[in-house]
Amino acid sequence: MNQMLDDDLANVMRALGHPVRLSIMRILAEQKTDCCCMDVTQSLPLAQSTVSQHIKVLLDAGLVERHAKGTRNCYKLRADRLAEFGSAWSGLFNGLTTTESPVKELA
Repeated sequence: MNQMLDDDLANVMRALGHPVRLSIMRILAEQKTDCCCMDVTQSLPLAQSTVSQHIKVLLDAGLVERHAKGTRNCYKLRADRLAEFGSAWSGLFNGLTTTESPVKELA
């Protein structure tokens, strides 16, 4: 697994930084099969064009992959990319927490 660079990590965090995109990620995670944009739209109170724009952000961040099924585009989560993000996220805070008080007393 490649280590995620800071720019890439920030890009993924920006993509996940919108409640609609988090909802889309949850919808895709709950699906047993690939999910078309129309399937996602039926689960959200948004226009199809709005859902498509949010999916594009997730695609650009590499969190979702797309493939054609007939005339429709279908989407699924990229487990490899999510694992890479999870590892980078946990590593981001590694060593930042200590058992000692971070404030030093002045003498």
